[in-house]
Amino acid sequence: MNAAQLTGRGGVCVLASFMYDLVATAPRRPGPGETLIGSHFATFVGGKGFNQAVAAARAGAATTVIGRLGDDLFAAEFREFLAGEGIGAADVRTDPEHGTGVGLPVLDQAGQNSIIVIPRANLAVTVADVEAARDRIESAAVLLLQLELPMDATVHAARIARAAGVRVLLNPAPAATVPTELGDAVDVLIPNEGELRQLAGADAGEPVLDVARRAVAGRTHALIVTLGPDGALVLEPGRPEVHVPGHRVEVVDTIGAGDAFCGSLGARLAAGDALTEAVAFANAAAAVAVTRRGGAPSAPTRAEVLELAGAPAGT
Repeated sequence: MNAAQLTGRGGVCVLASFMYDLVATAPRRPGPGETLIGSHFATFVGGKGFNQAVAAARAGAATTVIGRLGDDLFAAEFREFLAGEGIGAADVRTDPEHGTGVGLPVLDQAGQNSIIVIPRANLAVTVADVEAARDRIESAAVLLLQLELPMDATVHAARIARAAGVRVLLNPAPAATVPTELGDAVDVLIPNEGELRQLAGADAGEPVLDVARRAVAGRTHALIVTLGPDGALVLEPGRPEVHVPGHRVEVVDTIGAGDAFCGSLGARLAAGDALTEAVAFANAAAAVAVTRRGGAPSAPTRAEVLELAGAPAGT
């Protein structure tokens, strides 16, 4: 029996951003003042928090979300998707004043992306919204956070979870300064290499492991640095540093890969996995995600992850 079962807690709660993605594919990203003829256009429901919630649910976790959507056609598509994935959305408010958030990614032929985001209703999430969902947070095993929502709401959610003994995972993206009051409430910090360097004030020439060691010096939280196809570094207080290898796959679209990692990680930690074991699962989930298009739609099921990882589906 794991800790979540002993306390009566379970599943993953996500303080979620919602971004409706309008994705253009072109031979390369345009330069200043340049117009390019693209090759493909597609729309996807997305947003870091939403993507992570979908990944957590597909990895097998009972999942709920907190956030805001506009009163528009984009919102209707989100709610239909949430219902189809079995994700609890009772704490997703309809905001008639602001529209649903929009993302404008541009993909090049190598599958790399640049994104403009217009948050809209996401920036209207309040401390009161989070407080209204207190019971949902306190009953979870894991709370997943990112930096796409107002900081005061994010800090309040982290404090509620911390006080209740709920494990707090923070994906510090988009890269920004993490205030002390948020950092002190985090159990696991999950940046990619670029985000880690920005958080630590490191230049590109400093070895990533050295940057990671400096970032956790004197801290009590664990640090997971995602390295794309090179896997992830795991630095956990009181334990040896671990490099968990990644997977080599044919990359189609990197949008949502980090979110697939974070959501799957949260699901496995909620299920009671050790941190390194959960990271190995999350690495495989991210690898599956980059082989197909979209943010949330690319998140794999648990069976798909286990197939790539070489484990029997029953494990």
